[in-house]
Amino acid sequence: MWLLGLPWALALLVTAAPPDPASIFADLSAAELRAVRTFLMGRPELGLSPSQGGPLAKNSLFLVELLPPQKRRALRFLEHGGARPPREARAVVFFGAQAEPNVTELAVGPLPHPSSYRPLPFKGGRAVPFSARPMTRLEYELLHGALVAALAPLEPLLLEATGFGFQNCSERCLTFSDIAPRGLGPGERRTWLVIQRFVEGFFLHPAGLEVLLDHRDPEPRRWAVQRLWYNGRYFGSVRELARSHARGELALARLPEPPARQLFSSYEPRGGFPSGTPTDVHGAKVCEPQGRRYRLRGNRLEYGGWSLAFRLRSSAGLQLFDLRFGGERVAYELSVQEAIAFYGGHSPAAMQTKYMDAGWAMGASSYELARGVDCPETATFLDAHHLLDADGPVRFPNALCVFELPTGVPLRRHFDSDFQGGFHFYAGLEGRALVLRTTSTVYNYDYIWDFLLYPNGVLEAKVHATGYIHATFYTPEGRRYGSRVHSHLLGNIHTHLVHYKVDLDVAGSGNSFETMDIRFENISNPWSAGARVVQPRLHREPRRREREAALPLGRAPPRDRSAPGLTPPLTCRRYHLAVTRRHENEPSSSSIYSQNDPWDPPVTFESFIRDNETIEEQDLVAWVTVGFLHVPHAEDIPNTATPGNAVGFFLRPFNFFSEDPSVASRAAVIVRPLDPPACSRLHVQRWTPASPGPCVHPEPFTYNGT
Repeated sequence: MWLLGLPWALALLVTAAPPDPASIFADLSAAELRAVRTFLMGRPELGLSPSQGGPLAKNSLFLVELLPPQKRRALRFLEHGGARPPREARAVVFFGAQAEPNVTELAVGPLPHPSSYRPLPFKGGRAVPFSARPMTRLEYELLHGALVAALAPLEPLLLEATGFGFQNCSERCLTFSDIAPRGLGPGERRTWLVIQRFVEGFFLHPAGLEVLLDHRDPEPRRWAVQRLWYNGRYFGSVRELARSHARGELALARLPEPPARQLFSSYEPRGGFPSGTPTDVHGAKVCEPQGRRYRLRGNRLEYGGWSLAFRLRSSAGLQLFDLRFGGERVAYELSVQEAIAFYGGHSPAAMQTKYMDAGWAMGASSYELARGVDCPETATFLDAHHLLDADGPVRFPNALCVFELPTGVPLRRHFDSDFQGGFHFYAGLEGRALVLRTTSTVYNYDYIWDFLLYPNGVLEAKVHATGYIHATFYTPEGRRYGSRVHSHLLGNIHTHLVHYKVDLDVAGSGNSFETMDIRFENISNPWSAGARVVQPRLHREPRRREREAALPLGRAPPRDRSAPGLTPPLTCRRYHLAVTRRHENEPSSSSIYSQNDPWDPPVTFESFIRDNETIEEQDLVAWVTVGFLHVPHAEDIPNTATPGNAVGFFLRPFNFFSEDPSVASRAAVIVRPLDPPACSRLHVQRWTPASPGPCVHPEPFTYNGT
């Protein structure tokens, strides 16, 4: 048995080797991405145009990524010597140049030389409306142009209030952040835009103006501003707001001139610590004095008893496959599904914000990791290639890293006292974990995604939230929805929720699910007549059907699981944990289309459990939700810090092994006295070298960032 415990709160070959079986799960190489695009662009019936430039009303290729093989084919290959599954790509095509525009997904293969494609229907055969498509660079360029033109009458207001503008600006320009969902119902595409001064950390520099722009029409000339909000007041048109300013009837919010140095939204050091301890010298570092203790072959990672395959999906991020401990599979898949943040506020942009980051391609937001900051200097760094809203694959250098981490606490230890001032023995095993890490910078927020492998068979999935808070312009009424974190800045209350898929295969694919809780009993004391004993006992509850195995957020969960009790608009986040039968047509709990059509999305998690199938001795998937409430405060300036802003869950063996499997580690230390009780002579047992040796990484810091 394996326990799922929830706390509250690439294509780079490292060693030359024959293709590993894990390569069936490897991300598409740059050559494969290019081959898929070339093949599809050459199909006349698709009528595809380049992604960049041209009109919105065109057919274009938006996304290409690996289409993982069907599980039964993969297991037949991995376990029974069956044929290698055909390698295929998932391609997302925007069909905008037709009478009824839509988004269609295609399976393209076989790779590396594709020759055919077929539609990939969603469960129920639903089509994706064109209005649900993710935003593209082209649409943003057109949106910016439409906004600049529409707000031209407000240039005097903006210059007077902020010192920045849109018209013919150079270094003193205004910019915007867009809010989603884009409307109030299916088919809409009208977006609230938060106007900001374009300085370092512009997310913290709202100008007090928010604009609702309707951009549903494929012809940008027909886009229009529908509403505006300025400093707490609504206006029906640009002209109305400009007239109010010209007549002197507007309460103007004049912003101070931003300083040339030490801007509050920058990382530039300022101030000092009263202790006087040095911060201008290097601190503690991670080192590998005898070399790496893990093995990386293509996308296969091995460490201690662990082995797994991994990939970085452009759409939703890290995905692990074929997770084994001691050679035995414990999970077929473990993957990030969605990250959402929903807000409250007084301004229209704040009250509308419900971000669903798969819709912003959070997997392709995996920018370069800095050696020595984002990952230790000793880490192995891996590149990723994405083909997303581009006319060819784009290389993201150092997008992932792998490193062994000293946890700072022993994995286990014991001091066995003789209670006479001496001891019988001391034994301890150093705490180490292997970390697989990437990040997603989805505009203002940075998510740090970790999977940690421990030598005792425990796996931890963890995400840290950092980056800039999503903030709006301060008004007195806004204090009900957050904190005033700077003079003109409101940090809006919001909840982060993250969803994972865990396809457990414990001793095979036929699994069942039960929860354990603690009940208290009051019984007669069997060894003292007339006395009572109050003690805890275990209460086991088999969950035989999917509805029984969906544990709602609004209800206290069993004691070995917990999560916050707030409900976002996507149904998969209604549950701490939901266990369903695995189906090939239920690969994900969300999609890249949910952000712009959350009212009627093509993937609805509730349909996974609506049929209430039996889950006894079946191939099961656990869908896990973790998260936390964030009430921003002044200490979130310039960025939210990672301590206290991390959530995750553990996979832990529970009566699966006969003992702690970390006993196989040779990193233990045992000390026994040779002359008890004096303990003046000791026998120290180690199975590693007595001294770790030098611990210095000689290479200087470098960073590219492109």
